[in-house]
Amino acid sequence: MGLTILFGLFALGLISGMPVAFALGLATVGGFLYEGLPMFIGFQRILSGISVFSLLAIPFFIFAGELMMQGGIAARLVRLAASAVGKSRGGLGVVNVASSMLFGGISGSAVADTSALGAILMPVMKEKGYDADYAVNVTVTSSVAGVVIPPSHNMILYAVAAGGISVSQLFIAGIIPGILMCLCLGLVAWWIAVKRGYPSEEFPGWTALLYSFAVAIPGLMTAVIIVGGVLSGVMTVTESGAFGAIWALVVTVFVYRELSWIGFKRAVISAVRTTALVMLLVATASSFAYLLALYRVPDNLATFVTSISSNPIIILLLLNLTLLVLGMIMDMAALILICTPIFLPVVVGLDMDPVQFGVIMMMNLGLGLCTPPVGACLFVGCVVGGIRIEQAVKTIWPFYLAILVALMLVTYVPAFSMTLPNLLK
Repeated sequence: MGLTILFGLFALGLISGMPVAFALGLATVGGFLYEGLPMFIGFQRILSGISVFSLLAIPFFIFAGELMMQGGIAARLVRLAASAVGKSRGGLGVVNVASSMLFGGISGSAVADTSALGAILMPVMKEKGYDADYAVNVTVTSSVAGVVIPPSHNMILYAVAAGGISVSQLFIAGIIPGILMCLCLGLVAWWIAVKRGYPSEEFPGWTALLYSFAVAIPGLMTAVIIVGGVLSGVMTVTESGAFGAIWALVVTVFVYRELSWIGFKRAVISAVRTTALVMLLVATASSFAYLLALYRVPDNLATFVTSISSNPIIILLLLNLTLLVLGMIMDMAALILICTPIFLPVVVGLDMDPVQFGVIMMMNLGLGLCTPPVGACLFVGCVVGGIRIEQAVKTIWPFYLAILVALMLVTYVPAFSMTLPNLLK
């Protein structure tokens, strides 16, 4: 009965349009009242949930991404990608994917990737004769790179929810899967461009390519500082996030000189809002997870899944399908905090490394950002592209398939995600 009340109140909150964090809080309060537990235990769980040093890295990562979006780094990464891969048929689609791989790997935010690169590339693509739905679909789906390729603040949330596993291991584990996913998306973007007869771009020459690379180096150094500082052991993930934010501020103000006072205020306001939302989710999800453990939900789920099949292939497929469906209807950060303590014991029982499962979860829930009814990236992309969501969804399915192919490879071939972490152990 207690579990019914917990999930019933949570579902009721979501259906009524309540923010996820408040729905989690409502369900937790109902669960505590039903069980007769002292409320101070819930407040203790809230405080312990957000009193994690690694979580301090999240506002720094978010702020660095906002500064780069406002200060001209994204535009220079687009020029670099255009100089390198823009000469193929439908080259701007491939450029879009490559730009997402570069910018998403620095900002760590799929939504920031969609809004920044969409504002730069979509008008150019339309002017060159590309259909609006194609421009939106490429931009939206390639933005998933932002949550897979490091640094990703969602990986920090997973590390905390998983009991404090190594953030540096998670970061480096996402590199190859992120590149693999972008390669699959690039092939699909090229295939559709050829099928629709989109124009090819001229190669600007090696001089222009080298110049674009040189100009983009200060922006690329942001990722080197953040990821390199963590992997080298010189800095903690929080310290690297702080240094990355400082570096992004220095580059956008003194090197590129494009960050205005208005742009700086927008970056601060956006970063504060996003950070507040994430921290509120972490706080309420911590108490919610306490009740899940009290009701033995992870153990019961593991027993239920293994009763369906003892075949690891089938079990992993079921978990992937569950995450995909949940990702379509709930916020990514909330799902990471709720699902990790539930599903992680199941995959550990299958001898899967928690680091590999973290990458799988990022790809799964990242796809949910691109799907209706609550895909944030899909909404932003359609607004920037000036089309309706129904129009985009009609032709986006090949890009969904590209991400799913990469997801299945990462799920069933551990080498894609675990080779680099194992080399650095």
